[in-house]
Amino acid sequence: MATKSKRPRDTNQLAKFITDVATGEVELPKTDEGKDPAAVALGRKGGLKGGKARASMLSADQRAKIAKLAAQARWKRSR
Repeated sequence: MATKSKRPRDTNQLAKFITDVATGEVELPKTDEGKDPAAVALGRKGGLKGGKARASMLSADQRAKIAKLAAQARWKRSR
């Protein structure tokens, strides 16, 4: 599981942190260390997860069929 960012929660401390990063005094913490290796291997573009990974593996016809079913489901609901 990815770890939470080490940015300060206090507004003033966050402003100082951003200033320090902008001036080069402090480096931003690495955020990609928590990526799931299985998701990286599955995705074609650097670890895609979820809908983007699924869409990249579907053909245009399959995506169109899914979109039509979703539209029918949306219009079927009563308002």
